[in-house]
Amino acid sequence: MMISVILISLVLFLLSAQFLNMQWKSRGFPPGPTPFPIIGSIWWINFRADHQGLKKLAKTYGNICTLWLGHRPMMVLYGFQAVKNGLTDNSEDVSGRLQTYVFNKLADGKGILVSNGLIWKQQRHFGFGTLRKLGMGNKGMERGIQTEARYLVEFFRDKEGEAVDPSFPIVHAVSNVICAVVFGHRFSLEDKTFHQLIEAFDCIVAFGNSRFYYICEMFPWFAEHLPGPLQKARFSRDFVCSFVRQEIKSHREKGRIDEPEDFIDFYLKQLEKTKNVPNSTFDEDNMVQSVFDLFLGGSETTATTLRWALLYMLVYPDIQDKVQKELDAVLSPSHLICYEDRKKLPYTNAVVHEILRFSSIVLITIPREAVKDTAVLGYHVPKGTLIMANVDSALFDPDYWETPHQFNPGHFLDKGGNFVTREAFLAFSAGHRACPGETMAKMELFIMFCSLLQKFKFTVPEGVKEINTDLIFGSTMKPHPYKLCAVLR
Repeated sequence: MMISVILISLVLFLLSAQFLNMQWKSRGFPPGPTPFPIIGSIWWINFRADHQGLKKLAKTYGNICTLWLGHRPMMVLYGFQAVKNGLTDNSEDVSGRLQTYVFNKLADGKGILVSNGLIWKQQRHFGFGTLRKLGMGNKGMERGIQTEARYLVEFFRDKEGEAVDPSFPIVHAVSNVICAVVFGHRFSLEDKTFHQLIEAFDCIVAFGNSRFYYICEMFPWFAEHLPGPLQKARFSRDFVCSFVRQEIKSHREKGRIDEPEDFIDFYLKQLEKTKNVPNSTFDEDNMVQSVFDLFLGGSETTATTLRWALLYMLVYPDIQDKVQKELDAVLSPSHLICYEDRKKLPYTNAVVHEILRFSSIVLITIPREAVKDTAVLGYHVPKGTLIMANVDSALFDPDYWETPHQFNPGHFLDKGGNFVTREAFLAFSAGHRACPGETMAKMELFIMFCSLLQKFKFTVPEGVKEINTDLIFGSTMKPHPYKLCAVLR
């Protein structure tokens, strides 16, 4: 009995000491909910960084506040000014990625997306230099997008106006753009392996911003031994990596490194070139993870945005009509849509940008980490502090958008009907970790969206009285499954 009392007293003493220590440490940080030992203060938003939780946080503590992820401080930026300045002032100082339990399990510090230091610099520089060689942002990439747009048009034409869920054909078309670049080939709509790849990525994305994710980060010993979403996500990740390794093996057997045709070819050539270079981070593990990151970054977000795009055309048929009238007035029916057309189609270009703003599919950035002691928005930020930017709050900031909660293409048009950019349009984030695939994503979205609206009028299936525009919360904000009818114009 005495031993139990002593142990309980010791635990209470240690918890009290940690509590007081956390209060002391939190003095120099922006205000925020009181942090407690072990659980920090993430409980305040119910382990879920969603719209309402972050809005409530900003309303209570201000646009710059602090949450504690266990014992680690995380500065939360809300609203355009805080997000922009927080990510661009001393941008290099906050360009790190947090190396958490879950990220280490899923990426082990490799690749492009969640790596740091020399690995990040070398892999990112090589990765996007190679993508440019393979046509990113120019006619080479555009031809691949036009090809997939044509297959997407054929899919809807074959349905002859019957009600259909557009999700998988859209994912298929968008993913095949990056597949052709990375693997050197596309997949057919019926390919079982492709279906399994998409299901695996869906599983990983769904886990990424679930409550279980936060619980795993705070109680890794618990997550390690409990069957559940983390194990399922790891299994999905292993499946994708196994597929990539098989592709690498196939590329090695073909021996095309002297005349590389795709990303894997270029990486194999780089391996050969740097095999005796000290401090080189080029190896097969980094190649696998880089391919994984490119596939994820090059398909998930654009496909989700295009799904929202068609849903909005059902909800706002008058806007669909205006887009089609502009397409008809400027382009011939047989014209092959290209990215350059956006300059002649200001209203359509504005609609595409409003789709990106209004869907706001990436609610928060993947947290960044201060790589050294620095200052953010007037606060001293010690090395290791996390920075989480609520991009969604910038896209809906009432100080910078006339009608933030309405779908309004006029946000991107001047009084003369010309397209204008907006400084608060941070759909692709900002600073050193901004999305490097912005041009590619905009190109895909514009070409595929215009190609579809050029050929079809999208309508609500008969009997459907209400369209659900609520989002499914996750690492990307997806629409609920829906069906539409694509009627040939």
